Amino acid sequence: MDEWIDYYDSTHTIYVSKRHRDVHFAEIARDICGYIPSPDAVVLDFSCGEAISAAEVARACGKLILAEPAPGVRGRLTARFASAPKIEVRSLDDLPTLAADSIDLAVINSVAQYMAPTELDDALGQMRRLLKSNGRLVLGDILQPHVGMPRDVAALLLMAGRHGFMKDALWGLARTALSDYRELRTKIGLQRYAEAEILTKLRAAGFTPARASRNIGHNPWRMTFVATPNK
Repeated sequence: MDEWIDYYDSTHTIYVSKRHRDVHFAEIARDICGYIPSPDAVVLDFSCGEAISAAEVARACGKLILAEPAPGVRGRLTARFASAPKIEVRSLDDLPTLAADSIDLAVINSVAQYMAPTELDDALGQMRRLLKSNGRLVLGDILQPHVGMPRDVAALLLMAGRHGFMKDALWGLARTALSDYRELRTKIGLQRYAEAEILTKLRAAGFTPARASRNIGHNPWRMTFVATPNK
């Protein structure tokens, strides 16, 4: 995961425009809010990225913990939300210091593809320790083995059509073909899982899981799972 952390900590071109970036995070925030169980809930967003719309999530819960591994991104989050009393920015290294059974909702979204399988297992184990007995884990944006980059392109173009940045999307796709992202994706690859594999991992980590009816965010060809801790 380290090379991907370095990439996202750099000046990258993963978003084709500011509009794309803002809509991307707004849709994720909207979907996360749909899982928040109560206005006083404690929510953890694992490897949250830039989390541009985190304030929307914070308004729907009691406390939002943004856990981010990339130091540059984490610094920007700290500065952006310095005056937001309900938002706390943490490193992933801080998670073992958090109290067990203290989180109502944990979200790991669009992260599993960048993690080695053992890293994902470790993260699931951490979430199992942190979640309350009635808490929920949402594991989102899981890439499937039989769904390749053409579906990602289609999802982006559909999103661009809905939100009015089609020209930027087409230019962005051309740039991506020559970018560090494409090179890194080719060199390292992205982890893909069948539905049964994710269900097995979640059960092994101590959860009762089920696949959600729709994915978090804009890509309908990826999967989201909702899991509750075993009693």
